[in-house]
Amino acid sequence: MARRVFITGFGIISAIGNGVEENFKSLTEKRSGIGKVSLLETSLSNYPVGEIKADSETLAKMGGIELSTIDSRTFLIGLIAAKEAVQMSGCEEYLSSMGLVGSNTVGGMDLNDRYYRELISGNGTNKDKVISFDCADAGERIANHLGITRNITTISTACSSSANAIMNGTRMIKNGIADRMLVGGMDALSRFSINGFNSLEILSQTGCKPFDKNRDGITAGEGAAFLVLEAEDVVGSRKIYGEVSGYANRNEAFHATASSPDGEGAVQTMEKALASSYLQPSDIDYINAHGTGTLVNDISEGRALDKVFGDNVPLFSSTKGYTGHTFAAAGAIEAVFSLLAIDRGVVFPNIALNNKLEEMNANPTTELCQHPVRNVLSNSFGFGGSNTTLIFSKI
Repeated sequence: MARRVFITGFGIISAIGNGVEENFKSLTEKRSGIGKVSLLETSLSNYPVGEIKADSETLAKMGGIELSTIDSRTFLIGLIAAKEAVQMSGCEEYLSSMGLVGSNTVGGMDLNDRYYRELISGNGTNKDKVISFDCADAGERIANHLGITRNITTISTACSSSANAIMNGTRMIKNGIADRMLVGGMDALSRFSINGFNSLEILSQTGCKPFDKNRDGITAGEGAAFLVLEAEDVVGSRKIYGEVSGYANRNEAFHATASSPDGEGAVQTMEKALASSYLQPSDIDYINAHGTGTLVNDISEGRALDKVFGDNVPLFSSTKGYTGHTFAAAGAIEAVFSLLAIDRGVVFPNIALNNKLEEMNANPTTELCQHPVRNVLSNSFGFGGSNTTLIFSKI
């Protein structure tokens, strides 16, 4: 029989705070981190972002290291979150036998943005930075700093990347490949990613408003989160914050950058995750929705929720109104929020919602709810239809 997989620690840094407690405080006080860009040099500074207000030197100090010329912002925020997760879990003595599944989409693009023209000039200047551009670099260097030497890999499936990292780590433990895994994701803001989303004409000019009738697109954000997963037979007496009780990934391949308008891909993913957890739709107490604030995604996900849960859609919200869309890190960040909902018995509000969507029946909750939470369903939907649903349960 496959082993159960428990979460014993997690760490996070985002636009609403450094660490678990700062993020929780911002969520409960309905305080968004979306605002004017101040650190990233971009011609699109008129678009609001979810920016971590700390430069690379400050981030390095927060991570307990000296800043190197090859330290990308993606690596630095990932290291901060990973260290907090390990410390919370109390697993420092097991790091040498732990595995790591990281994820990101931009790699060291913040360094690429800065040095690209010098690199292509052919004079060899700053060629040492190239190693950091690869998506796998951040995860491998975090593993090296922590002393993790086995089962190290990186997943890059757009916005579902870190949700898939959590799923992958869970499966490794269930199948006896590892006893403990550090899993999560990190993505930093870069001109490359902001310009890319601007070319798709889906950047919000006013700030992300998930599920609002007048929503006008995503807000680019940055952040990182990691979870420590452990097999039930090795946890011992340490605190358990929840169980990864269900998961599923389905690739609907409807469109390169859009969800199916009827939500069919999301329906399949949620139903499969529920089946894998042996839970019924009525067992879910809270849904952390993908909720990007784009015209297509929110209608698609809303219709999918109506199809899966019928007239009894549980309390749900999107937290991207706080953090912006953190791309590859979104699934792990929202996993942390899901676990906080379970641990603290609260449901976080969907902020910036003033006008209900007419295309869906259920309404997101707009106020903080003190509510017993046993099972949370968290959605992460990526480009190309790479849809992932995770279910976290109270022990």
